[in-house]
Parts: sequence; C-alpha cells; structure tokens
Amino acid sequence: MSDLEQWEARYAPTEYVFGTEPNRFLASCKPLLPKRGRALAVADGEGRNGVWLAEEGLDVHAIDFSPTAQGKARALAAERRVTLTIEQADVHAWSYPEATYDVVVEIFTQFSTPSQRARKWAGMRRTLKPGGLLILEGYTPRQLHYGTGGPKALDQLYTRAMLEEAFGDMRDVRIVEEDVELSEGKRHQGMSAVINLTARK
Repeated sequence: MSDLEQWEARYAPTEYVFGTEPNRFLASCKPLLPKRGRALAVADGEGRNGVWLAEEGLDVHAIDFSPTAQGKARALAAERRVTLTIEQADVHAWSYPEATYDVVVEIFTQFSTPSQRARKWAGMRRTLKPGGLLILEGYTPRQLHYGTGGPKALDQLYTRAMLEEAFGDMRDVRIVEEDVELSEGKRHQGMSAVINLTARK
C-alpha cells in the first residue's frame, strides 16, 4: 500500500479522525496571531486547524495530499462558514514561495524522513514573511512510552536539539516540552509527550 493509499484509508471513516476542534496548543497561540494576513497550514488534513485560523480572520492556504481529508476540510469550512484555499500537494515537494505568509502552522505532521523534514522545514522558513510567526507542535521520543498517538519511528519524533538546530536563529524562539492529556479525535487520546515551538522570522 502506498503512502497516499494509507492516508486515504485513515481518513475514509465519516467521522473526523482528529476531531473538528483546533489543536489545543495552536488555540493557545491566539494572542500571537496577527489580526489579518495570510496563513499556511502544512499537512492540514481534515481542516480543523485551517478552519480555526480562518475563523480568527486569516486568509488560509491549507495543503495536504489526501483528497479524502480535503473533502472533509471543505465540508467543515462550509459548516463553519469560512473560506479556505485548499490545495492537494506533497508537503515535501511543494514550492514554499518566498516571503508569502504571515503565519505558518505545522501540527503533528510527523510522517517525514529526516531528509524530507529538512526540506519541509527549510521551505516553511523561506515562505514566512519577515516578522512572520511559526507555530509547530510534535511528539517527542517520550511519546513511545505513552503510545497514545504519533509515529513509532524514533527519527520522526522531535527533540529540543532538533528544533534549536532548525529554528534557533529565529527571533522570539520559545520551545516548551510537556506531558499533556490530549483529546483530539480517536488518533490523539490520552497522556502525551509533546514539544511546542513559536518563533518569528
């Protein structure tokens, strides 16, 4: 089964696999968001985070490579009466146009190999406007102990050193590791080891 077929199968159920409410860390970043501007939601899946960003007044461009997930994202946007620009794309090969977005959001997109992740993160940095806000959350290696979601491969999990190497030269960098109780659809349930980053270009 190809990667696309696996994700299509994951998103096939009628219910929203990761729920319809925004990621709790993303929602906690509301005070940092600009009042208006363009946002890129990387691997936005069924749209819960992109829709929330649109509700906050941003012009949202959501990219993902699962047509099934994007169909659900369109339905959620219509239900919430917001508009998203939804594009089917491989987040590792997408162009990430330079200095285009005021906000870039990546939440639990831990399916990349190390080389793919490096390309994706370089693109995310490039596409931020000067002063633009980066918001990122992922699981840490401690998540393997909890087993409540996320990848099983160690090299797909995020560490402080990894984030500092990729983004440590940005402005206003804040990295927090914490154990939290997640309830975000069927796939993210229970005590979880996460790491959060906010930074400005």
